[in-house]
Amino acid sequence: MANSAIQKTAENGLEAAIVRALGSRSIVLVGMMGAGKSSVGRRLATRLGIPFVDADSEIESAAGMSIPEIFAKHGEDYFRAGEKRVIARLLDNGPQVLATGGGAIMDQNTRDLIHIKGITVWLKADLDVLMKRTKRRNDRPLAEKIKDLLPLREPVYALSDIVVQSRDEPHDNIVDEIIAKLPKALGIAADAERKP
Repeated sequence: MANSAIQKTAENGLEAAIVRALGSRSIVLVGMMGAGKSSVGRRLATRLGIPFVDADSEIESAAGMSIPEIFAKHGEDYFRAGEKRVIARLLDNGPQVLATGGGAIMDQNTRDLIHIKGITVWLKADLDVLMKRTKRRNDRPLAEKIKDLLPLREPVYALSDIVVQSRDEPHDNIVDEIIAKLPKALGIAADAERKP
């Protein structure tokens, strides 16, 4: 077998082992808006062969309006209550990769539920990266508050099972890092699973 074929078999073995170890749990991506949770999450789910779910999209679908509309019409507290309900429902559907909104994990009950039913991955991004990415979008109600929110949220994000730096390079590289760190977080031996 050529080296690339051996490598692919080994990767498939590792990825299958990760999915087996997950059982019904979800891989829950947390971090600030602009950290790349949706983009990285889609790629990670594809690599693992499990569904990808974006909590914000599910909230919009359940509410029948966009997140900026929810904020404008009902306020942040209303949005957070709906977010909490939607994430609780979604966590019953694992295994999956679940991208959460930037503030979702700030709720203690949501955090506890995610801890029970998932493995958390913090996509940690520097302020300049976040500002550059969110400036491009006008559908993020709290984008102008990133500088204020980041120091409040980072200590909570830091409680995650896995921390990976989100940076301006191909998201597949970040997916590779997450996959490399998942075996330890799941309590499986990566080397044992890499044998073709």
